[in-house]
Amino acid sequence: MTRTTVLQEVRQMRFEELYARRQRRDLTMAEAAEMLGVTERTFRRWSIRYEADGVAGLADRRLGRASARAVPVDEALRMVTLYETQYRGWTVKHFHERWQADHGGTRSYTWTKQRLQAKGQVVRAPRRGAHRKKRPRKPLPGMMLHQDGSRHEWVPGCQWDLIVTMDDATSELYSAFFVEEEGTLSSFQGLREVIEAKGLFSSLYTDRGTHYWHTEEAGGKVDKTRLTQVHRALQQLGITLIPAYSPEARGRSERVFRTLQDRLPKELALAGITTMAAANRYLAEHFLPAYNRRFAVRAAESGTAFVPWIGTNLAEILCLQAERVVANDNTVRYQGRHLQIPSDRHRFHYVKVTVRVHAYPDGTLAVFHGPRCLARYQPDGRVIESTGAPRSRRGPTRRSDDQPSIDPRPLVRETVSARS
Repeated sequence: MTRTTVLQEVRQMRFEELYARRQRRDLTMAEAAEMLGVTERTFRRWSIRYEADGVAGLADRRLGRASARAVPVDEALRMVTLYETQYRGWTVKHFHERWQADHGGTRSYTWTKQRLQAKGQVVRAPRRGAHRKKRPRKPLPGMMLHQDGSRHEWVPGCQWDLIVTMDDATSELYSAFFVEEEGTLSSFQGLREVIEAKGLFSSLYTDRGTHYWHTEEAGGKVDKTRLTQVHRALQQLGITLIPAYSPEARGRSERVFRTLQDRLPKELALAGITTMAAANRYLAEHFLPAYNRRFAVRAAESGTAFVPWIGTNLAEILCLQAERVVANDNTVRYQGRHLQIPSDRHRFHYVKVTVRVHAYPDGTLAVFHGPRCLARYQPDGRVIESTGAPRSRRGPTRRSDDQPSIDPRPLVRETVSARS
């Protein structure tokens, strides 16, 4: 027996009792209707039907009839078939958006969910746990950004890291791209994309990964006195780096990654994408704009905390930097490569001089002496360009009051000897 049938019988029994009391003049028509929970007009109509047809006259005539507003069976069947054949495994929300955008669906999300649940295509979500109060968002864009990586099987058979940089105030994704492995250079790439597009921001909220922080022991406090490359670069830019001590503390970015891990692999599969280069193009050109339109929210206050970047070349800050001492053959050794410093019109050599090696996210290298770039190199160590013209082998050009030119080779030996 259905709930509707039970309620129908209870209503009939209650009406018969009140009708009898009304006949005995114990109640007025208005009092009986109020006790039954209907209007006086409805109670009068039921009384007339009861007197004419008995209990059968009280039956709800709507029961068993199809609603005039019911969705046609064919339309419901087409929707369920579409989900089974093309979108199996998608969440109802994700499927409903695609159904409306690409297949002309017009029904509500609730109707779609109920039909798919009734057909056994999706299961009901478990009841949520106890309520937890979320940390309030920052009021302005640019006040705090989140950066994190997620390793996942984004395309079948491929485990890639997705690096995401998002705004705390709006949940807008400013940068997202795939790499083989998360690290310092991938963090630099994300930061550079954001700063070039939006400007400098106030703070960056991250986990305690080794490319962000030094920690004495796993799970312990971060050491803010020993700077990683990322921390050093952010200090140069005036950006505060904030550590998170639990996944719950990064709940906003964790929820974003849950959505991405659910939706993005399905979108890539639907587009037939299997390579990282194609996936990165799809992210930048299609997925990120659509994602931000769907999930980004309005900031609590109008305005922005971003500050336009005005300064030297940003790439020289967002890179790996390491000091090296030039060897006797005028080369610098860096990670198994020998970087030959080209001839320089400013001095004969840089032997025993401390220089700085810059390693960029694209794999290229550069050697700096103070603020001056001496040369740039391919990832394999071959010179790309030299900033200074080579010094003439015949020595400097003499004016009438100059001393005679000398052979540079003894000068090299004397300089080395003096420094030793």
